[in-house]
Amino acid sequence: MGQELNGRSTYIVFIWRRWTQYGVRYAGLSQQFYDRLSPGSRDTPCFSASLSPPIPSQLLVFTVGDWSGLSPDSRVDVQLEAKGGEGIRLGTLTCETRCFLWERGPADETTCMTEDGVGELWIKMVLHGQFCAKPNGSNLERRKRKRLTDEENICPNKGSVKGNATQQRSKSSKNSVLFKHSPLGKKAESISGVPTGRWGHALCPVDQETVILIGGQGARMQFCKDSMWKLHTENTTWSPVEAVADGSTPEARTGHTAVFDPESQRIYVFGGFKNRKWFNDVHILDTVAWRWRSVEAKGKVPPLSYHTCSLFQGELFVLGGVFPRPNPEPDGCSDTLYIFDPQHEIWYQPIVLGSKPSARSGHSACLLNRDLYIFGGWDTPVCYNDLYLLDLGLMEFSPVEVNGSSPSPRCWHSAACVSDSRFLIHGGYDGNQALGDTYIFNTVTKTWTSLVHNSLPRSPRAGFSMLPLPGVREDSEACVPRELLIFGGGNNEGHFYCDTVRLQISEIL
Repeated sequence: MGQELNGRSTYIVFIWRRWTQYGVRYAGLSQQFYDRLSPGSRDTPCFSASLSPPIPSQLLVFTVGDWSGLSPDSRVDVQLEAKGGEGIRLGTLTCETRCFLWERGPADETTCMTEDGVGELWIKMVLHGQFCAKPNGSNLERRKRKRLTDEENICPNKGSVKGNATQQRSKSSKNSVLFKHSPLGKKAESISGVPTGRWGHALCPVDQETVILIGGQGARMQFCKDSMWKLHTENTTWSPVEAVADGSTPEARTGHTAVFDPESQRIYVFGGFKNRKWFNDVHILDTVAWRWRSVEAKGKVPPLSYHTCSLFQGELFVLGGVFPRPNPEPDGCSDTLYIFDPQHEIWYQPIVLGSKPSARSGHSACLLNRDLYIFGGWDTPVCYNDLYLLDLGLMEFSPVEVNGSSPSPRCWHSAACVSDSRFLIHGGYDGNQALGDTYIFNTVTKTWTSLVHNSLPRSPRAGFSMLPLPGVREDSEACVPRELLIFGGGNNEGHFYCDTVRLQISEIL
């Protein structure tokens, strides 16, 4: 079937042997795909979809569905073939890498050229692998689907959320599934195109043209093997990142934070968890040499996940988060502020004044000048929508008395500064479902305003990343953010996003 993409592209989705679905989407042409399938032999199963020339400028090839009917090492080789010409290898689909983006090179048109020009073209897919026997029975399949739905997108701070205007009910359940992972910074096999869908990752800008993605967790609670990616903001293309390490690289994780210090050109990764293992380690990535280094920090800080981390005057301010405690269960939340001094590599707790927010995780923190605004979060069984201010000059907390209605209680949302007096929050999870609404807070008028705009993502999502992209610095002027970047997240019903959304701040304000 055909469908327009950006007004000029089409796609086809077809099913083969019921075990999965394949799709091909291409951009840059007005011609249509033909949904004509050509099954291959039983020994080497293959099939193809034909398309009219010329060769498209881009091809996005993807697969969705159940791979459990195939052996773990199965793969699908995808190539472009032309009648009378040579074929072009496009890429490989696997259970771990289910999509890739191919772009036409200068020599590709000549490769498929014949004496009569570019003739009929095919997208050919060849399966390499063994079929596995699967248990029969509809009841087993229903139990399996229900188990996967219950286990995905579960916060480690388990329990029920109760209450009224500031409280919601939760349907969380325990996570007891263990999966293998690969360390951050190590390039996984068969990576191409775009990062896999995930949530609980960390995203931070390195400069005006580069954003780094670290970690995260995807479908079936599996930690992403393609742990590190670099986004080139000039043309919105992703590429895997390889970095060397002095010693061990940080393990794959979720719920961690990554903060970039422009003075030292370093990314600081702290905390997070994987399965039942919690982290309080600090890892530094030098973005000049692209080298990891593990820090043996002095001082004490508990293992934390789903906390916030903000850089102010060269120090990292870590607030809240989930921490493990064996008894009583479930895991608890922190209400403590910790500061990491990178120069001396030491943790310490500052003396803070005022009325601090209650313990929570999955909240957001936005830094405007020296004011840190903390919104939302949860600590079982309560989900919050209160707003607190931490003056980092005076080290004093104070609740913010807002004018008008506040956003509904939520956690795992994301917040970003859009001017020197306003920040924006989007999405999150209210204890029952993922959210897709957007609000702006004006720090001068102390007012929340609901924002509706066509360019904002419409699909509810939680556990995603949203950050402002700086504009070009002109003379002595400060870098004012001009765009918002949104990546990843999940809908808390088993689906994870891998889309990259860019919004012009001037259009949505």
